[in-house]
Amino acid sequence: MNKTTAVRTKCYKIISIAVIILLAIAFAFPLYWIITGSFKTAKAINSTTPQWIPNEWVLDNYQKLFSKQTAPLWSLSIPFTGITFAGPTVPASIRWLMNTIFMAVMSMILTCATSAMAGYALAKKRFIGRTVLFSLIVCAMALPKQVILIPLLREMSALNLYNTIWAVIFPIVGWPFGVFLIKQFAEGIPGEMMEAARIDGASEWKTFTNIALPMIKPGIGALAIFTFINSWNDYFMQLIMLSSTENATISLGIARMQAENSTDFGLIMAGAALAAVPIIVVFLIFQKYFTKGITMGAVKG
Repeated sequence: MNKTTAVRTKCYKIISIAVIILLAIAFAFPLYWIITGSFKTAKAINSTTPQWIPNEWVLDNYQKLFSKQTAPLWSLSIPFTGITFAGPTVPASIRWLMNTIFMAVMSMILTCATSAMAGYALAKKRFIGRTVLFSLIVCAMALPKQVILIPLLREMSALNLYNTIWAVIFPIVGWPFGVFLIKQFAEGIPGEMMEAARIDGASEWKTFTNIALPMIKPGIGALAIFTFINSWNDYFMQLIMLSSTENATISLGIARMQAENSTDFGLIMAGAALAAVPIIVVFLIFQKYFTKGITMGAVKG
């Protein structure tokens, strides 16, 4: 019986590893094909016989990507004022990448900050309307973005934020999922530790920063990745809120280039490869917190 169980366990491990390897290849292959395709010639890309590894590595696609359009390197818009400061002229793809990184990083920082404070308050503070407020947050998670898109557009226009990066950042900051996620982590903070900090004379802010924040750090790490990827890939919101070339994101810029150069697959692959690099870097940086956060969330059920 023990021998049979050992054989089954070994077979299960072998099958599991094989499935994981196949899934990893399936998920990684599109990225590999895009990156290698960006270094191929037009003839190799359009060839009926695929080249798994380019026979000739060229930079023509990236040269075209960086020479198609130009835009100021940076354009600082002061919210609610309509005042804008512009930098030197560079290839538009560099500006798009800078716009997207700024948008995703600011969305990540602001969302994590507001969600951490709101989630902590909902989990550890007792006040009138707490249950109703949390119920509204849960209900807001079920609302499709298309439902609130027109009110958001009118609101951004009224605040003179339309066609600025802030018009994409601010709607993401109040992400109900972020508050919900951090609240679940904050529920696991022992009440005795909070009470001991108050007895020792710690202020509310010190209790939050020194006691609660380190304990919900895995949740914040997981939320940081979720927020970064969500804001980076939120093409629909970017399409509605951003109209000018210089304020476009990398996804929006590539989509417009694709419409103009529908048969130049090398150029499109170069743009897609450029857009994928920051996502990979952020995931590698926050991978430890992401894995730990997901594991803790799964244990809490």
